Amino acid sequence: MATTLTPAPIRQIAPHGGKLVNRLLTGDARTEAIAAAAELPRIVLDEREASDVEIIAVGAVSPITGFFNADDYRGVVDNMRLANGLPWSIPLTVSTAGDQAASIKEGSRVALYDGSGVLLAILHVESKFRHDKAHEAKHVYGTEDQAHPGVAAIYTKGDFLLGGPIDVVNLPAHDDFEQYRLTPEQSRAEFLNRGWRRIVAFQTRNPIHRAHEYMQKVAMEICDGLFLHPLVGATKGDDVSPELRMETYEKIVSTYYPADRVVIGVNPAAMRYAGPREAVFHALIRKNYGCTHFIVGRDHAGVGNYYGTFDAHHIFDNFEAAELGITPLFFDYTFFCRECGNMASVKTCPHDKSHHVTLSGTKVREMLVAGQVPPAEFSRAEVAEILIRGYSNQS
Repeated sequence: MATTLTPAPIRQIAPHGGKLVNRLLTGDARTEAIAAAAELPRIVLDEREASDVEIIAVGAVSPITGFFNADDYRGVVDNMRLANGLPWSIPLTVSTAGDQAASIKEGSRVALYDGSGVLLAILHVESKFRHDKAHEAKHVYGTEDQAHPGVAAIYTKGDFLLGGPIDVVNLPAHDDFEQYRLTPEQSRAEFLNRGWRRIVAFQTRNPIHRAHEYMQKVAMEICDGLFLHPLVGATKGDDVSPELRMETYEKIVSTYYPADRVVIGVNPAAMRYAGPREAVFHALIRKNYGCTHFIVGRDHAGVGNYYGTFDAHHIFDNFEAAELGITPLFFDYTFFCRECGNMASVKTCPHDKSHHVTLSGTKVREMLVAGQVPPAEFSRAEVAEILIRGYSNQS
């Protein structure tokens, strides 16, 4: 008589560094921090820095507990490793300048506010060090060209960086996507509730076209579920708005995906456009959210012509699989092939480009602005209609 194996209990992937960070103060500790902040030096954060407070607070960037001190900053910028040797690819920084920089001492505290004057956190200053902006730009972004949006953001910062753990009293306020603002603790609980062992994450700052859908569904064949996790923090001005993007995701998932195999969440982080470095950053964030696999397409997190098409694949070779802990799934250029009669990639299709349905981002935008629906092999009509409406409302 055949025996049936009883499934083993689900063991979720460990957060990066082994422990999920939580820097949110509650109760008396929060009350005391708010009172103390009134007497502390005040630093006003930009949108990116405020979103960094949020991802630190909820553990999305575990094991990071605050803005980078000197040792962690230099280790990550130069070698993609924290001072303790743990892989990390992008530094999280807050800066100061002028007379305020001179007055802030190591061992002191400063209060961090958002642009509207709301207290977010208290920073315990472990390090104060000069910001070598050109060095960070060259190593993290691969260029010192200030036309690059990530490099441009570096040069808006002050001349000194402050590093140390933060105690968070308020998260940045949001009035959108409330049902999707899952913390890593909440997404992990949701995956566990669904009985998922293998979860694949997909990062996006763009609407989902057929190529994205193809990658996601191929990955879903080997995983229990998809965590569709679009970034809704600060992006460059010509990116499609988060509101419009989220509408396309909701439409596609409700129409073309099995409801019990997809969870939609939002990533509150700001976009860096750091290409290969950001691919690693995005993967580690999704590891903290409880994902075991992460889709990396061509030119992941790229902008302009600053990175090679597959640099975001090659960068993972700098790390041992065990020390990253999350499995990257690398996808080549994908398209619809008329000869094959289906979606494919250069890894699976033997036909030349004359058989492929491909459109540049510029061409797609021109079509949508003109009210034209791109070919069905490139984009779902439902997505195109949402984007056409969005563009017409902007004009």
